[in-house]
Amino acid sequence: MNILLASNNEHKKEEFSRILTGHTIVLPRELGIDFDYEEDAETFTENALGKARALASQAPEGYKILADDSGLCIDALEGRPGVRTARYGLETFGRMLESGERNEFLLKNMAHLEKKEERSAQFVCALAFVMDKRREFTFCETVDGFIAKESYGEGGFGYDPVFIVKEEGKTMAELSDEEKDRYSHRGKASHHLITLLGEIS
Repeated sequence: MNILLASNNEHKKEEFSRILTGHTIVLPRELGIDFDYEEDAETFTENALGKARALASQAPEGYKILADDSGLCIDALEGRPGVRTARYGLETFGRMLESGERNEFLLKNMAHLEKKEERSAQFVCALAFVMDKRREFTFCETVDGFIAKESYGEGGFGYDPVFIVKEEGKTMAELSDEEKDRYSHRGKASHHLITLLGEIS
């Protein structure tokens, strides 16, 4: 199946290509599509479905659309940054921060929280898969963990170096690709999609 990913993120393409074996994952720019979507909904699922529908209106025939909206929800911050995960720090600095800058800003804001249980957090991933106008599917998964006190690991992207996966006791960035696909929010949600694709193929 040819799947058009509603993203410009090469890292996400790599992850989905690794998990959804047997399917071809393509980014919009590879098809000459200029795709940009403002994620302004209140939930991850609404954002994912909005992105998928927007790209479906631009997609060439023969492509199914996959969109995700994912983020970090920290209990001590009342669920923030949440759906504004990529924009964390924007209001303070007046610009979009690079991943490393966002991580440093987050660690600084949580420096006063010493105990592990005070630093509990969840990664959330909502997927939207659009087959056609009448068949739309959504999935949402989470992974529980804690915010580290400093960055660890060289793998992954985004907040992976500061998020400790509860089951492993390591940051997401310290996990192998196989481990990340097993434990991560995106990996879990993608396996629901794999089940769906097996049923409709």
